[in-house]
Amino acid sequence: MKGSLTVQSQFTVGISVEGKGDRLVVKAEDALIAALKVKAEHPEATITYVRRLNRRGDTRHPPHRLTETRN
Repeated sequence: MKGSLTVQSQFTVGISVEGKGDRLVVKAEDALIAALKVKAEHPEATITYVRRLNRRGDTRHPPHRLTETRN
């Protein structure tokens, strides 16, 4: 489509690595792409959940940011 814009939202992706849980924030067009970005960066991780960033909840328990070195 000519002139179409992709809107990127922020998603929190929960992961488990060697039995330890963690969460990352990822900018993506949708939840599936957010999960795939995390899996590409951490192939050993199990994705446990993906949800839109929750400002209030994530302020109390801040997640990490995914490394933004890839385009």
